[in-house]
Amino acid sequence: MTDEELHGHLRDQQGSRAGLNTPVLILDVDALDRNIARMAGFARAEGLQLRPHAKTHKSPDIARRQMTAGAIGICCAKIGEAEVLAEHGVTRGLHITSPVVSPAAIHRLIALNERTEELMCVVDHPANVAALGAAIGASGKPLAVIIDVDPGIHRTGVCSAAGAVELLRSIRAEPGLRYLGVQYYCGTQQHIESFDERRAAMDEKADYLRTVIAALTEAGGAPSIVTGGGTGTHRIDPGLGLFTELQAGSYVFMDREYLACDLSGDAGLAPFETALMIDARVISANTPGLVTVDAGFKAFSTDAGPPVVLAGAPASAEYRFMGDEHGMLVLGAGQTLPLSQVVTFAAPHCDPTVNLYDSYHVVQGDTLRDLWPVAARGRSR
Repeated sequence: MTDEELHGHLRDQQGSRAGLNTPVLILDVDALDRNIARMAGFARAEGLQLRPHAKTHKSPDIARRQMTAGAIGICCAKIGEAEVLAEHGVTRGLHITSPVVSPAAIHRLIALNERTEELMCVVDHPANVAALGAAIGASGKPLAVIIDVDPGIHRTGVCSAAGAVELLRSIRAEPGLRYLGVQYYCGTQQHIESFDERRAAMDEKADYLRTVIAALTEAGGAPSIVTGGGTGTHRIDPGLGLFTELQAGSYVFMDREYLACDLSGDAGLAPFETALMIDARVISANTPGLVTVDAGFKAFSTDAGPPVVLAGAPASAEYRFMGDEHGMLVLGAGQTLPLSQVVTFAAPHCDPTVNLYDSYHVVQGDTLRDLWPVAARGRSR
């Protein structure tokens, strides 16, 4: 059965969250909207544009809320995500943050460029620039490109200032391409827990980016857009004096990794709230001090450790994965929970956890308000 078939009849019924079949992806819409407003307000106050990342939520409903709050566009990790957003009316300011290189994908990119406004994509290799230039020729509508700069993790991006200048020359040789600037996303630094250590790491990364920008400027390619940053560094990025826009994504939800970080430089201030949760249910309680819940590997991403309890069990309870469908809660000696007890967990890593579900179950308090599809789920190509 679909989520709509299972739960659609529960909309707006007081207390209906308790009646949801579990495990289920829960979205607190009030917390979501406060998070969206806070990041939008922060960017405005710092004089930066906001182009948040949809790889976190994969949702046209959430993207539209971000645009309404002031975002100039939406970042997408893959062209498939961008296509889904465009199909649902989010057609302005899309930016694809990974290189699009295969002939089939380039064909889709050109088609997407024709039916959207202000589309951008990254490039990091002259051969890709040439392929894009050849493909755009028959279209007649220029394609905006951003030079991706490797911050040192060797995933994507040009590896030197000289490489950036070479790529700039390649772009200029293609009349159908329009150079706009650079992308610089420091993913490794986002989850450094100490604010001061994170700031020191970003100061070091900024020094390198300055050399790249200086080389491009000397070659006549001063970037009009410098896009990057993230939830973990959003309080640091404006002070570097380099970025024109922020790509933060996870702030809409928060997860275990970001909750462990001092994001603001004030350990007592949490700028964003936990809006994304997973409700599970106790299905077995026969061993003293242990209970089994109906949420295992298929309910949570596993790359960031086990989930933490938010409600429904003692905060000290320790979750352990027990297979595809099951998890164990280790309670205190002599403690137990009743069968069918709902236990709410924070996602360990929000992006891949969301990709496990078909729908957000949008709640206010204990009431289901709506079902929003995870429309770009699985659109990783």
